[in-house]
This record gives sequence, C-alpha cells and structure tokens, in this order.
Amino acid sequence: MKIGELAEHTGISTRMLRYYESQDLLRSERGSNGYRYFQRSDIERARTISSLIRSGLPTRLIRVVLSAQDRPDDWTEACDSEFAALLRAELTNLEDKIACLTRSRDTVNAYLDRAAG
Repeated sequence: MKIGELAEHTGISTRMLRYYESQDLLRSERGSNGYRYFQRSDIERARTISSLIRSGLPTRLIRVVLSAQDRPDDWTEACDSEFAALLRAELTNLEDKIACLTRSRDTVNAYLDRAAG
C-alpha cells in the first residue's frame, strides 16, 4: 500500500510516517515510480510507534523496543540490562519534567487564586 493509504488506515499523517521512516522505525520499499510501498503489517507497527511517541518515549528508545520485537532471538541478557539502563535514564528525565510541570501548575494556580481573591 502507498503512504497515503497507510495514513488513512492509521490516522497518522504522511508527514509523520515519513519521519518514522527517517528515524528507521518504519521501512518501505520503493517502486520504480519512486513511491513508497508498505506492508499490511506496517499498519500495526505505525500505530505502535505513534502510541510510544505520544507516551513520551524518544525515538532512540522506540527503535530498541521495536528491535526486541522484530528479533526476539537476538535479544540477550546483556541487551536487557543495557535497555533497562536506558529506560532508567529516561525515567529520570520524565520525573524531572513532571516535577517542573508540577511547579508550573502550582505557580499558575497560586496566581489564579490571588487574581480571583
């Protein structure tokens, strides 16, 4: 299927699908006309990628998650521990962002309370 059809099936814009491809998360084959052609299995893969991105996981970690799904026999204990380290670092980043957002929310709430007071 062409990229427009994949976009229709997934609800993901063609621009985002091209981005996924540029990040080596999604792969297409090129026809002689230069068009990208995707497999039906790419529908679920694109949805998975979109979901992981919306959850805040960076593409470098999504690539690892997809690699583990694509080649489970190649996934070793060393891969698991390396990936766990990456996830711990990402969790720290997320916790820092949450703390920052919480402070911002509290500041906005305090301002609104004073303004309404």
